Amino acid sequence: MLFYRAALPLSRQTLTFVSGLVRAHRREIGSVWRALNPGQQALLVLVYLRKGEPFAEVGAGFGVSTTTCWRYVNETVELLAARAPKLRAALRKAKREGMAYVVIDGTLIPIDRIAADRPFYSGKHKRHGVNVQVIASPDGTILWVSGELPGSTHDTAAARIWNILAALEEAGLIALGDKGYHGYDETRQHVITPYKGKNKPESQKDANRAHARLRGPGERANAQLKYWRILHKVRVSPRRIGRLAKAIHVLQNYEVTAG
Repeated sequence: MLFYRAALPLSRQTLTFVSGLVRAHRREIGSVWRALNPGQQALLVLVYLRKGEPFAEVGAGFGVSTTTCWRYVNETVELLAARAPKLRAALRKAKREGMAYVVIDGTLIPIDRIAADRPFYSGKHKRHGVNVQVIASPDGTILWVSGELPGSTHDTAAARIWNILAALEEAGLIALGDKGYHGYDETRQHVITPYKGKNKPESQKDANRAHARLRGPGERANAQLKYWRILHKVRVSPRRIGRLAKAIHVLQNYEVTAG
């Protein structure tokens, strides 16, 4: 466990991993001296992402200014997000690993916005936020995280914007989606959704039950992202949330596989 006023539920391997990225970046840009060494900067960023505390509070805990804390976090998030897989590469890898299907799901990341920001207001969730698309393996491992779109964006529209169907076709994979993706793939060959409507025949009810059983574990991917408290309600610019989500994707998968 790492300690910062209280136990931080992350492994030391994850701290070492992030420290290494920071150290290599400083060496690359020729940064000679900073207030915090690479290990301290890495711990500061992990605290910020995991605990979701404001920059001023996190910075005070490490003896640096709010501006320095903000700069350290943004720099490290960019380093982590750059390591997140691209959509097509992630799906090709899933195919190579023999996955029979993947799970696609959209999630709303709440933001601190005012009511006038209508593009960011989700009528479905009754709150402001950004739409992020997540593709997971059947067991819930996060495979890919999209960039951010305004919270009013429907999951089907988001999937079209990120061109997910074409990537699935190219990889030869099937994705199981919820009713929010109904009609996205009219052929139902690559994006399969539950049957809709009342008084469905028993065969369709059976198909929906099987669909739900297969999707269930994969839906845990969004819960894994939001286990990092920074995504409970983001106070930074909405345009940065996609990078935050991608950085957390990298950290979460590293923690699971190497932590």
